[in-house]
Amino acid sequence: METTNGPLNRKLRMALVGGGKGAFIGRVHATAGVLDNRASLVAGCLSSDPQRAKESAPAYDIPADRAYGSIDELVEKESKRPEGERVDFVSIATPNHTHFPIARKCLEAGFNVICDKPMTFDFAQAKELVATVEKSGCVFGVSHNYTGYPLVRQAREMIQSGELGEINAIRSNYIQGWLRTPLEQQEQKQASWRTDPTKSGATGAFGDIATHAYNLGRYMTGLLPSELSCNLKTFVEGRRLDDYGHAMVRFQNGGFGTVTASQISHGRENDLFIEVDGTKGAVQWRQEEPNVLMVRRNGQPHSLYTRDPNAAYMNDAGKAACRLPSGHPEAFFEAFANVYRSVFDAIVAKKTSGKFEPRDTVYPNVYDGAEGMYFLQQSVASSQNNGAWVDLKYENARR
Repeated sequence: METTNGPLNRKLRMALVGGGKGAFIGRVHATAGVLDNRASLVAGCLSSDPQRAKESAPAYDIPADRAYGSIDELVEKESKRPEGERVDFVSIATPNHTHFPIARKCLEAGFNVICDKPMTFDFAQAKELVATVEKSGCVFGVSHNYTGYPLVRQAREMIQSGELGEINAIRSNYIQGWLRTPLEQQEQKQASWRTDPTKSGATGAFGDIATHAYNLGRYMTGLLPSELSCNLKTFVEGRRLDDYGHAMVRFQNGGFGTVTASQISHGRENDLFIEVDGTKGAVQWRQEEPNVLMVRRNGQPHSLYTRDPNAAYMNDAGKAACRLPSGHPEAFFEAFANVYRSVFDAIVAKKTSGKFEPRDTVYPNVYDGAEGMYFLQQSVASSQNNGAWVDLKYENARR
């Protein structure tokens, strides 16, 4: 595992937006960003409240003169710093409705960006952000962190190299239970904004976790979607956004896919679960047991692949995502850090050679983020029309 940035010969400088008191994902971004010793967190705007933003800075060892009270202040003051001191990239870990204006301001100032998912508030913003990224020439990553697990990348290589044959079906579910009761009515911070359509967008559970499930199937298989039928449901009385949903996807190769998301299933925590059926074999992976991949072929014993960078059955993609020997569990932080590491490679390439690959990337990029927003827009459109089939072909989708 690399701990340097090669020809750049220094750590990258990171700014964090979001992550103040009471936040969850901001701390994860901060941890993932520095895990491999390739970046340092040096600046931040940790809250939309200027006082809280500055008060939160010591918990991240951000110096007082770089603890900013607003994104405008961060961009203005960092832009004025000498090139050898200003931040190299900005990580956005804020509620959905703020992603677009923050990302656009950073990109227009020439800062590379890593943005939490869903990428924007709606698809219109996503299309505009794609254009902004292309015009800026900056590196842009989206933290669909589950793509960073070693055995997800192992399975992706197996599938896309043809080891499982033609892919017929994808079943991808993300099942939680934490919103079985109306926590938003108790002013629980995470529940409050996720169930607020002015902050979360047009979807609740689907925008929060079905985006991960859909992205994971696309990432692992490369199958291009054709159309979708979806039904969204709000089961908890008084809630304004969906807390359960199910979508069926037809792929352009004739295959089928299903995406189910729930936040009201008793006893379920973060059960992201995917199965992929091919003509030569099938794979199964579960996020809560991330170091195990099940491979099945008719007439043969089931194969249980464990995360082992020294095993002959591991391919290069799987090995490259490992940090520890087999038997030492690697999980959420490490997977998140693998996304960061891949983005770092692109940032270093841009800074040292002026060139990087913006589309065919190991990490989820702006085009994947926009496709996720199109998936959400079309899911809502279908559900509002009693599950009618709607188009799901996104012009910038990649294999």
